[in-house]
Amino acid sequence: MSDNVAADQLRLFIERIERLEEEKKGIADDVKDVYLEAKSQGYDTKTMRAIVRLRKMEKNARDEADALLETYRNALGLV
Repeated sequence: MSDNVAADQLRLFIERIERLEEEKKGIADDVKDVYLEAKSQGYDTKTMRAIVRLRKMEKNARDEADALLETYRNALGLV
């Protein structure tokens, strides 16, 4: 009986994961559609993606990344 319960529990976990993966795919498709819409309006989606990444970062991490980028740019003469 214990093996049966464990198998049922495992099946339920797998089914939940499958449903969530399907929802995740749907959301990813929605995000892609928004980027396509923005692109059709003349926005640069590569820059938009960079801004989204930056907004996810905490301010101190963003400041550190900016400082490091500036250091590398200066070292390569890209100022």
